[in-house]
Amino acid sequence: MTTSTTKLPGIEFSRLSDRAVVTLDRPEQRNAIDQDMVSSLHMVCEGLERDPAPLLITGGPDIFAAGADISQLRDRRHTDALAGINSGIFDRINRLPLPTVAAVAGPAIGGGAELAYACDFRIATTTARFGNPEAQLGILAAAGACWRLQELVGEPLAKEILLLGRMLDAQQALAVHLVTEVVESEMLLDAAHAAVDRLLKSSVAALRLTKLALRMPREAHPVFDNVAQAVLFETSEKYERMDSFLKRKNR
Repeated sequence: MTTSTTKLPGIEFSRLSDRAVVTLDRPEQRNAIDQDMVSSLHMVCEGLERDPAPLLITGGPDIFAAGADISQLRDRRHTDALAGINSGIFDRINRLPLPTVAAVAGPAIGGGAELAYACDFRIATTTARFGNPEAQLGILAAAGACWRLQELVGEPLAKEILLLGRMLDAQQALAVHLVTEVVESEMLLDAAHAAVDRLLKSSVAALRLTKLALRMPREAHPVFDNVAQAVLFETSEKYERMDSFLKRKNR
């Protein structure tokens, strides 16, 4: 199924026939997110914006990402913060045309957690842990957690994670729907690819417009929904899928 695999700074990128896979690849640094990795992820996003496909992001069988690279973070100044180095790439991943899946094994901490939060779905191993201890380092979780985490798990729990430093293990994350599934480590990639398989049973155009509809502000509905539906009503795939459904129903 693999059509190409490319080694980029900090990641390995595989473009398959119907999906893309990013493997964070800084094992000696526990997959800490540095500037090179950010630049590589921007290259991946540029390709997926031109030629959309579902994206699966993993850190491997033992760790997702232990945060931003503190050695670089230590030297960043106000101009770096205003540039939104990590928040910019995580938001770009979140805005990709087709859904994204994070396959999380072991720690997803700080910026690593924010990368996972930016994905549409998270599948975790029993060893997974999520947390945002940025305040303990004298900063805040400015790459999405301060607002995205509230949307995912609600304000009270988000405050526990961001202010009290609470860590969530895999089962706790599952209970609050931060993750959609918990599996053993050896099953992680299979489960993540199975999730992408389920996505691809649907119309790609419908997935794309549904994801966009979910991003629309309340005041944009129902006008946006009606216009998006009008586009889908005219596609040949709509007729093919509905004809197939009716044939199965009438057997």
